[in-house]
Amino acid sequence: MKILYHHRVASKDGQDVHIEEMIAAMRRQGHEVVVVAPGAARSAEFGYDGGLAARVKRLLPGALYELLELGYSLHAYRRLARACAVHRPDALYERSNLFFLPGLWLKRRTGIPYILEVNAPLASERAIHGGLRLRALARWSERLVWRGADLVLPVTEVLADVLRQAGVPDARILVVPNGVNRERFPPQTDSAAIRRELGLDNKLVLGFTGFIRDWHGLPQVVDAMKAMPDRERLHLLVVGDGPARAELERHAERAGMAGHVTCLGLVGRDRVAACIAAFDIALQPKVVDYASPLKLFEYMALGRAIVAPDQPNIREVLADGETALLFRPDDSQHLCAQIARLCGDPALRQRLGDAASRRIDEGGYVWDDNARRVLARIP
Repeated sequence: MKILYHHRVASKDGQDVHIEEMIAAMRRQGHEVVVVAPGAARSAEFGYDGGLAARVKRLLPGALYELLELGYSLHAYRRLARACAVHRPDALYERSNLFFLPGLWLKRRTGIPYILEVNAPLASERAIHGGLRLRALARWSERLVWRGADLVLPVTEVLADVLRQAGVPDARILVVPNGVNRERFPPQTDSAAIRRELGLDNKLVLGFTGFIRDWHGLPQVVDAMKAMPDRERLHLLVVGDGPARAELERHAERAGMAGHVTCLGLVGRDRVAACIAAFDIALQPKVVDYASPLKLFEYMALGRAIVAPDQPNIREVLADGETALLFRPDDSQHLCAQIARLCGDPALRQRLGDAASRRIDEGGYVWDDNARRVLARIP
């Protein structure tokens, strides 16, 4: 099968991981994949923020930038139509974005089977977090594309319910959560070198990977560590960067815990597995209620003991007391209690980590299985 894979992601981050892994999985299964996407990100290093597109967004008034996003659909459609004419694909796979209509237009003009991957209800998300100005236009364009696709791929059942409420028939919805590449994240990953490098030998390491935001609650984790009787052996290792990193480091300094916190900043993808393997306890302190956190599957694959919020999208993957310890969302005391419980029980850490790793294979949470499920449903 020949697949035209289309997206407009210009940054090199978790979105790009999903894109690259799905494309690679399709190709491993013998399918030809032709990618139509912004050119700047193809050769950029991990952590690239999108370059010109990101700068324009910061400089322009919100409504004007959103109109430019919509206008970009015309440019993207021309490229997509040319690629379709040259390669004559059997199906179009598109990663959804706000004000992004090219795939739907191509579907309507050519009748090509149109598969749409949906990772978030972006109109709602940007209205809350990104200062969306043209809200009615955003909601209209998003729902138009959702309803126009032949197959829609939300990453959680929670998100699937949002699609159903927007008028997408259940028969056209296939939930495909994030996954992990077992070759990049094998259970036996050795972390000894990184632990030695960071001075973490004989430490009990709490870890977090990803973009650091205020609402992740990492300062509360520092406070919980400080309150524990054996705090001298505890260390928080943060793999990633973000707007809340500086405040986390200042908080640790004020709490007298600066020597117990290490923020590595951005780490290349080839080093992430070894960093996570250095964790004794892997933290997912907070997550939006429709997301499928990429880090969660990486923690699981490496057999880490996980602490995560007890909410429906997390329970789609993890079970409290079986594959993780879950805490009541927005209850920092319960979060800290669950961390303390794991700190004091190495046997529980081992049991939960082993079960989480097995769950990856039992649940089919690997990219090859994701690609196989999607391609089997192409109309």
